Amino acid sequence: MSLWAGQVTAADLNGMAGASLIETLGIEIVEVRDDAVVARMPVDHRTTQPAGVLHGGASVALAETLASWAGYLVVDRDRFHVVGQEINANHVRPVSSGWVTATATPAAIGRRSQVWEVRIVDDAGKLVCISRCTLAVIEQKSTYATADGRRAD
Repeated sequence: MSLWAGQVTAADLNGMAGASLIETLGIEIVEVRDDAVVARMPVDHRTTQPAGVLHGGASVALAETLASWAGYLVVDRDRFHVVGQEINANHVRPVSSGWVTATATPAAIGRRSQVWEVRIVDDAGKLVCISRCTLAVIEQKSTYATADGRRAD
């Protein structure tokens, strides 16, 4: 049985990523499973530090992106929105090329908060980073939209 409220595909989520940090970092949702969301991110000039390895901040951005998408999928989007409240990350191994793949699974899903575990692995399947992200669930229609549908500042 699926965790998600309604039907949303990886293509739907990727369609909302344009003109955002998600697009800038090259993050792509590759799969929406019944109990997890999976994404990948290139290890290239956009995501590495001057030493030539994956920047820890890029890993954290990937983790929070994936946790937020998962939280978005769980709630009734006509009534609720999720926002990041806290994130931590343990960087386990450096990566200098290829792709990293992240999988977000729920640790706890409550009415007012959610906790997601995000495991990031390299092309060989070795753990690169493990993160835990807490989301606040707020009573407000979700504001996630495509670039064309977002409000201009």
